[in-house]
Amino acid sequence: MNTSQKITVRTLHDYKSRGEKFLMLTAYDACTAHWAEAAGVPTILVGDSMGNTVLGYPNTLPVTLEESLLHTSAVRRGAPNAFVVGDMPFMSYQVSVEEAVRNAGRYLKECGADAVKLEGGRTMLPVIERLVTVGIPVVGHIGLLPQSVLKDGGYRLHGKADDEANALIADARALDAAGVCAMVLEGIPRELAATITCQVSAPTIGIAAGAGTDGQVQVIADLLGLNADGFTPRHAKRYAEVGETAIAAIRQYVSEVQSGIFPDEAHSAGAKAKS
Repeated sequence: MNTSQKITVRTLHDYKSRGEKFLMLTAYDACTAHWAEAAGVPTILVGDSMGNTVLGYPNTLPVTLEESLLHTSAVRRGAPNAFVVGDMPFMSYQVSVEEAVRNAGRYLKECGADAVKLEGGRTMLPVIERLVTVGIPVVGHIGLLPQSVLKDGGYRLHGKADDEANALIADARALDAAGVCAMVLEGIPRELAATITCQVSAPTIGIAAGAGTDGQVQVIADLLGLNADGFTPRHAKRYAEVGETAIAAIRQYVSEVQSGIFPDEAHSAGAKAKS
């Protein structure tokens, strides 16, 4: 995919209209954002998954608005052309519509984000409709909702029973009618995800939802082996072991300093540059 030109809302809808699969990847700083954009990733989510992967929290709930804004700004600087989505953290949009608008606006004004993402179906319609009305692009999120992990008693597949599947279809249609620019479908049966994708005009982005969505999103730590605990979710594929490579390199550095190998003359102040 060409990421040398600015990716916009229109680009995402063009992907869907052409039947072209696209992808989203999480990033949390300028470095990982640069990696993603350089590899051809058009959409970057500054996910509240930073709580688990970067900040050391047990789940996403402790992530604050200020932490999210800080990381979103860094990602924007690292990936100037990608479609950057700020993932609004728990309790930054649920208190009132007015507070949600104020907080969402900060992602665009202060961070340069292209859109915000928030979790929830029809219950969040007043917030989503107001955000869209004032000109803030919104990415919806239905199915498994990480910010509701305590209410749900853990992480589970959603939409297996007919009544739950019908409710998710109704949620998707409502979000589409409200004007979301895209929607994440997480942790739902692949057949249901494909059905929803065919029934909405907004591009769908799946995670643990099969291949029938318009796009796919994954957490960069899962793909690259950056998880401190080494855990990889079932829906993720490990493409590299960057964490193990980093530990091995740091061990070599420790060994060379302790044995006096580093720094040598070539890596000392005043050393002549190699011709």
